[in-house]
Amino acid sequence: MWCLPHPQRPDHMLVLLDTEGLGDVQKGNTQNDAWIFALAVLLSSTFVYNSMGTIDQNALEKLHYVAELTKKIHAKSSGRCQEEENSAEFVRFFPAFIWAVRDFTLQLKIDGRTITEDEYLENALKLQQGNTEQIQKCNIPRLCIRKFFPSRKCFTFDRPANKRKLHQLEELKEEDLEPDFLEPVINFCEHIWNTSQPKTVPGGRIVSGAMLANLTKNYVEAINSGQVPCLENAVLALAEIENAAAVREAVSRYEELMEKRMKLPTETVEELLGVHAECEREATGGFMARAFGDHIEKFQADLVRNLQQKKDEFCKRNEQVSSDRCLAVLMDLSQELEDAITNGIYCVPGGYRRFLGKLLEIEEKYRLVPGKGIQADKALEEFLKSKRSVAESILQMDKTLSEKEKEIEAERARAQEAQLQQQLLEQEQAKLAQMVEDQKRSHEEQLQQLQEKVEREKQVLQEETEKMVQHKLKEQEQLLKEGFDQQAREMQSEIQHLKEKNSTSTLAVVMSSLENMLPHVLSLVGQGLQYHIFSSMAKPSSNSDPSSKQPKPKQSKE
Repeated sequence: MWCLPHPQRPDHMLVLLDTEGLGDVQKGNTQNDAWIFALAVLLSSTFVYNSMGTIDQNALEKLHYVAELTKKIHAKSSGRCQEEENSAEFVRFFPAFIWAVRDFTLQLKIDGRTITEDEYLENALKLQQGNTEQIQKCNIPRLCIRKFFPSRKCFTFDRPANKRKLHQLEELKEEDLEPDFLEPVINFCEHIWNTSQPKTVPGGRIVSGAMLANLTKNYVEAINSGQVPCLENAVLALAEIENAAAVREAVSRYEELMEKRMKLPTETVEELLGVHAECEREATGGFMARAFGDHIEKFQADLVRNLQQKKDEFCKRNEQVSSDRCLAVLMDLSQELEDAITNGIYCVPGGYRRFLGKLLEIEEKYRLVPGKGIQADKALEEFLKSKRSVAESILQMDKTLSEKEKEIEAERARAQEAQLQQQLLEQEQAKLAQMVEDQKRSHEEQLQQLQEKVEREKQVLQEETEKMVQHKLKEQEQLLKEGFDQQAREMQSEIQHLKEKNSTSTLAVVMSSLENMLPHVLSLVGQGLQYHIFSSMAKPSSNSDPSSKQPKPKQSKE
């Protein structure tokens, strides 16, 4: 294997896989070549088959491995399709086929007419007329190449050097090679660079380096365990790995964005939720760009749970930073008050009024301090509450107030405290309402992004199938021209099956994804609502019956 940056496509790597030669008589296992051939087909986006001399019947017989692919590769998991249906799917994921003919010495002519290299290949792949067993055997590799590979091309190469220099081929410089060899080499390289497509798996997902490694491991383990490599199973296993990584990457991206954009403490809940919504949207978009397969919704639900957890952590951090900031401000502002209390300054006639005046002064200065965050009122309420016992003691010791006045002052203090608590309760309820609304927004956006993802995958699936249909229509037309009506009818059956399967599978993709996502979303919505309702409930009254149960509503299929 060689990996190098693609010479013409930024952000792409060109991976060259070279296999050992096929047909070595010294090999002990005759199936070894067939497995190597199958593995090369599965891993590549462009498959180059090298042969020497010419494309004749002998060369085609050596390419019998292509006929064995139906037994070496399964498109679907075992038991889900017959061999004919299995091979009909090959064109969906097989690579482009290039036949490289080395040491080619013939003139490219047929019946005196000059032909191209591609026409030379197509002429060699024409089926032979007749129904004998020998002719049918000869036609099998031809028919398989035409049916399985989505495109095919031919390059012919002269000898790279004369006989005297062939044994020094590894040491020769480029200028020492024959021009008739170098010219097709340049054309070959340009063709690879310009037309070779990125490796993908069904659904159009481009394969990364890590994905290629996992695919290779999956296929080789299947072969070594005596099983047939199955594309569907390999893609499912790959999707599990890739989608789990996509979740981790999205969560990490969310944390990174939140740390960068959110300045703690925030003054309002809306400010935090606004930053959260932006970061969640970007993180989810990244997840959707990387995730693929039939069970994205399971991983998306996992992502939603993780993002919700991270959001809760940021909310707690925000509250903690705000609380610490408010506490520091109050300690600084109340230092003079604490010293006066310690020194008994307020334990004199008229001290209660002076004490209240000092508290009011601290409150006014506190409210003017910026950057306290969302815990500002709660911290103030706790501070004032902590001074309640001191205030009551000072009130009782103040000889300038009558008993009636003391009762009025005590009632006023209780009313002020109740008013502040009511204000805090209203703020908490408003905060919880905002949280619930944010969860609703989040789940609506998650569903929307899933729907858009499903639509894109549906479009890719339709385009893949349309390419398959067009390829088979072209081959069917050629078969009819060559007089092979039976094979043309079989091809028509494959085309019809593909069209029917595409119309039903497209709908299945949409319905399956949305139906699978819905329970996760409803579950999360329910959890969110329960959390907010329970957290804002007042303590039950003494006469409430905890054992009483409300009847469960009947579930609806809708």
